[in-house]
Amino acid sequence: PSVLDSFALLSGQLNTLNKVLKHEKTPLLRNQVIIPLVLSPDRDEEIMRQTEGRVPVFSHEVVPDHLRTKPDPEVEEQEKQLITDAARISPDVAQKQIQSLNKMCSNLLEKISKEERESESGGLRQNKQTFNPADTNALVAAVAFGKGLSNRRPPGSTGTVQPGQPGAGAIIAGASGMQQVPMSGASAQQQPMLAGVQMPQAGQPGK
Repeated sequence: PSVLDSFALLSGQLNTLNKVLKHEKTPLLRNQVIIPLVLSPDRDEEIMRQTEGRVPVFSHEVVPDHLRTKPDPEVEEQEKQLITDAARISPDVAQKQIQSLNKMCSNLLEKISKEERESESGGLRQNKQTFNPADTNALVAAVAFGKGLSNRRPPGSTGTVQPGQPGAGAIIAGASGMQQVPMSGASAQQQPMLAGVQMPQAGQPGK
């Protein structure tokens, strides 16, 4: 009997509360101010669940921010000033200012996008390789050491070329590439010839 009496009492109170809340003269709860009754610096799992992990604790630090119903006094004063200034401007002047602001924003966005495109294209140009390292190394080796050059005589040459004569050791570009004229009759101590230029030996001054 005591449980039934308690249940009947609770049921009656809930019915009365529902009638009060559904009455047309009852103000909406969303318009009422919430007053915190319990503040704790400890982590509250229930608040974490209800706020999806945004508010871990309900302490003195977070209550003024989360239960604030008005902005800061400085922000409120600035908002009033802006509203007053906006009320003084006529619709035509406001429309002109809006168009001018939109034009400035469009020009600024266009400049920013142009700068981004130029920087991207410049980076691509800097990263793009304009030569073949293998060809460069082969050319340097051919010029410096004669690597890869043909030893056969160029067409139309007769007799042997004596050292010191014009054209000795010249490199002639033919149909098959660069060709080097071999030198006959030269001693082992002869100075090396490269592209028709006599290379001085060590200890001898060069021309």
